[in-house]
Amino acid sequence: MLGPAAAQTAPPIETVEIFGKGQTRQVQNITRQDLADALPGTSPLKTLQKLPGVSFQSADAFGAYEWSTRLSVRGFSQGQLGFTLDGIPLGNMSYGNNNGLHISRAIIPENLRRVDLSQGSGAVGTASTSNLGGTVQFISADPPDVAGIRASQSVGSHAMRRSFVRLDSGLLDSGTALSASAVRQHAEKWKGQGPQDLTQFNSKLVHGNLSAFYNYSDRSENDYQDLSLDMRDRLGWDWDNYAPDWQRALQAARGMFSGAVNNRDDAYYTARGLRKDHLAGAALDLENDDASLRMKASAYYHRNEGQGHWYTPYTPSSAEVPISVRSTEYGVRRHGLIADLSWKHGVHTVNGGVWYEHNLHDLARNFYAASGPDDTNRFLSNPMLTGFAQQFVVRTTQFYLQDTVALLDNHLRLNGGVKQPSVTIAATSINAERAAGTLKANKGLLPQLGLNYDLDRDDELFASVSRNLRAFEAGVYGQFSQSQQAFDAHGAQLRPETSTSADLGLRFTRAGVTGSVALYKADFRDRLLSVATCAGVVGCPNTVVNVGRVATTGLESAASWAIRRNWTWFNSITLNRSRYGSDYRDNGVLVAVSGKQVVDAPAVLMHTELAYDDKHWFARLAGHYTARRYYTFTNDGQVAPFTVWDLGAGIHHGTLTVQANIGNLFNQRYFSTIGSNQFTASDPHGLFATMLTGAPRELFITISGKLR
Repeated sequence: MLGPAAAQTAPPIETVEIFGKGQTRQVQNITRQDLADALPGTSPLKTLQKLPGVSFQSADAFGAYEWSTRLSVRGFSQGQLGFTLDGIPLGNMSYGNNNGLHISRAIIPENLRRVDLSQGSGAVGTASTSNLGGTVQFISADPPDVAGIRASQSVGSHAMRRSFVRLDSGLLDSGTALSASAVRQHAEKWKGQGPQDLTQFNSKLVHGNLSAFYNYSDRSENDYQDLSLDMRDRLGWDWDNYAPDWQRALQAARGMFSGAVNNRDDAYYTARGLRKDHLAGAALDLENDDASLRMKASAYYHRNEGQGHWYTPYTPSSAEVPISVRSTEYGVRRHGLIADLSWKHGVHTVNGGVWYEHNLHDLARNFYAASGPDDTNRFLSNPMLTGFAQQFVVRTTQFYLQDTVALLDNHLRLNGGVKQPSVTIAATSINAERAAGTLKANKGLLPQLGLNYDLDRDDELFASVSRNLRAFEAGVYGQFSQSQQAFDAHGAQLRPETSTSADLGLRFTRAGVTGSVALYKADFRDRLLSVATCAGVVGCPNTVVNVGRVATTGLESAASWAIRRNWTWFNSITLNRSRYGSDYRDNGVLVAVSGKQVVDAPAVLMHTELAYDDKHWFARLAGHYTARRYYTFTNDGQVAPFTVWDLGAGIHHGTLTVQANIGNLFNQRYFSTIGSNQFTASDPHGLFATMLTGAPRELFITISGKLR
C-alpha cells in the first residue's frame, strides 16, 4: 500500500552533481553554495550565467530589476524557456505578467536549495508550454530538523540596505517542521532618481509526506531610461529620466528642450513597475512498501496585481499640464493541479502524469491625470481615460508518459516519452482597440528520446532529441495585441511555434577535473513576430505574423578543476550559431534577414571563476565575457562585446559570517540589456531606444549569523 515517502530535510549545504551525471540530456546545476556565495538578494537567474549556453543581462547589480532582466539559452529568449518552482509553473517570467511570476518575487533566494538547468529540453513532464528551448527548475529548501534563527544585514552603494531573518521550528514532536522568513530591501537607482524597494515573506511546512507553503512579495521599481546608440553618444552613458526636475519634464513635453536633448523620447519625468504577488501550494508524496510505486500530487494558487507607470508626454492631463501617467495594469488569478505516478518494474521505470491550470488574466491601459511631481508610487485608481482593456481565460492541460529502461547492469539507460499539451485562450475586449477571439494550441503527441551510456567509471555519453511547442500568449505582447481587423484576417492561420532540439555530449572526470562537452542543434519553426505599427513607448496595436524558421547549432563545454586543496577553478565556453532561415514582409516591404544572426544571441560566451574556501576564509573572482549582440533583425544595429568581473570575499567565525561583494570590479561601461523596447528590423542611424546601461562598480557588505 502507498505510504509516506521518506522524509528529506535539507542540510545547510547540499552536495549536488553539478554536471548532471546519469542524465540523458544536457543538465547542469547551481548549488546552494553558489547561491550562498553570491551577493545577498541576487536573482537566482544571475547565478546561471556561469553555465554554458546561458546569456544573462540586467541593468542592476542584483539581476533582479525585471524591466531589464534578460535570460537566453542557446539563442532561445526568456519567453521561449520554461520555469518552475518545486514543479509549480512560473510561466515564461515575462515583465508583463500573464501566466506566472518572476523567480525574484516567487521566493527569497536564501530559501532555495538548488537550481537545475536543462539547456536543450526539459523533462517531458515539466509544467510549461513555453519551453521551446531549455527549462530552469528552482528547488526550495525544506525546514531543517534543528530549530534556529538566521539573520543577515547588507549595506552598500547607492543607499542599499537589505535585512533578512528566518525562523526555523526544527522537527517538532508531531513530526512537523516549519520555517518563516522575511526580507526588506531598499536601494536608490545607481543613476537618476528613484527607489528600488522589495518586501517579501516566505513560509513552508513539512509533515511527513505532506508539504505546504505560502509566499508573498511586494515590489516597487523605478525604471531607468532606455537608451539608443545616438543617445549614448549625445547624452552619455549616465543619462536618465528627468525626476525630480518636474519643470524640465514639462518643458520637454511642450517641445522646448535643453542641453543636448532634442526630442520628447530622450527622457520622461519617471517610470516605475509595481507588483504584488501571493503564491501558495501544497504537495503530497506517497510510495508503497518496496518503493516500486510512487505518487506525487500538488495543487497551487497564484494571485498577482501589477501596474507599470510611465509619465507620458503624448497624452496631456489638461491644457496646463501636457503630461499624464500612463499605466499598464495586470491581474492574474490562476490555480492548478499537477499529478505524477511512477512505477518501477524490473528494468523499467514508467512515469505518467497530468497538469491542469485555469488562468484568468486582466489587462488594461489607463491614463491618470498628473497635477505635479506627486508621489505615485502606489496602485492608482479612477483613470481619466482608458486606452484598451482585455480579459483572457486560459485553460491548459498537459498529459505525459515516459519509460526509462536500465540495461547492461545499469551502464546503459534509455528513455522515451511523449507529452500532449493543449492551451485554449478566450479573449474578451472591452473596446475595439485590441482583438477578441479564441486561439488553441494543440500539436498532438510531442516525443522525447534519450540515452546515457557509461564508457567507464569516469566517463559517460549522453544524447537526446525532443520536440516542443510554445503555446499562444495572452497579455500585452501576445497574439491578441493586434487590432480586431488584423486578428480576423490572420489569427486563424497562425500556427504555434515549435522546435526540435538534439544534444550529443560527454561527461568526464580526469585528475581533479570534472566537466562536460556537448554539441547541439535546434530547428525552430513558425516563428511568430509582433510587428510594431508605431514607436514602442506609444503602445499601438501590433500585427502578428509568421516569419519562418531559425536554425541553431553550437558547442558548449564546462569544467571544474580542483587545483589544490581549497582552490577550485571553473570555466565554461559556448560557441553558438543561431541564424534566421527566412525573409519576411513588413507591410509589403521585404525585410532581408535570412542568414542573419538572431537578435540578442551572442556567438561566444565565456566564464571563468577562481574560488578559495578553507571553511574560515573564502573568496571568489569571476569574469564573464559576452560577444557582440544585435538588436536589429537585419544585423545593422549591434552593441560591442564586453567583460565584467565580480569579486566576493569573507570570513566565517563560528556562526558569524562577514562578506564583501564588489560588482563590476573594473567599472566596465557597456550595454547590458538590449531589446527592452523589443527589437526592430533596421536601425541604420542608431536611433532606436531599446538598451540599458550595465551597473557600474558597486560595493556591498553583509553580516550574517545563526543561533541554534
